[in-house]
Amino acid sequence: MAWFTTDFNNFFKDLAKNNNKEWFDASRKRYETSVKKPFEVFVAEAIKRIAEHDRNVRIEPKEAIFRINRDIRFSRDKTPYKLNTSAIISPAGRKDHAEPGIYFELGPESVKFYGGAYMPEKEPLHGIRTAIMRDPKGFRKAIGSKVFTTLFGTVQGEANKVLPAEFKEAAKKEPLIANKQFYVAAELPAKLVADPKLMDVLMEHYLAMRPFNTWLTAAMK
Repeated sequence: MAWFTTDFNNFFKDLAKNNNKEWFDASRKRYETSVKKPFEVFVAEAIKRIAEHDRNVRIEPKEAIFRINRDIRFSRDKTPYKLNTSAIISPAGRKDHAEPGIYFELGPESVKFYGGAYMPEKEPLHGIRTAIMRDPKGFRKAIGSKVFTTLFGTVQGEANKVLPAEFKEAAKKEPLIANKQFYVAAELPAKLVADPKLMDVLMEHYLAMRPFNTWLTAAMK
């Protein structure tokens, strides 16, 4: 049985045409039935399955799920609601987006999976670069499996044009050391939302990124 009905994506398609508080309030029961409640059930099951591989994951769904409300304080786009729903499962959940885990986003445009460390602070970033410099083969092993490269390609992220002197020589052999973001991403068709295999696909992506997430966690600490 599918985790979501086709109305999950249809709700967001309708919301895109009526992105205002009045329409949302009038459609709140539909949102609760087709989106919010089934997504909470899905996230709870995902947490349960991921915790079997990572004992440090002890969060509740509410600690993983992002609000549907957009932060419009500094945005030119004042539409109040997101057109998808998302969550991050890691030991920290939403509290720390730099903690390696799996972020996923479901909506009528696509299904997306992300892993790694998106915006590590100065000290954790230094730790990642130091670990790459000391053990470049270990780093490549963490991102070199066939399933990893098939699902994600390679590590993504913006790179610094100027590196601290201690890493310049290592960067000649491993260019990714210049990254200031270390994440992986996969985008799949939106029809996957209503597919009974959605959880299996999520876990496939989680297990593929797990060696990289584990490596990052150790490097950042």
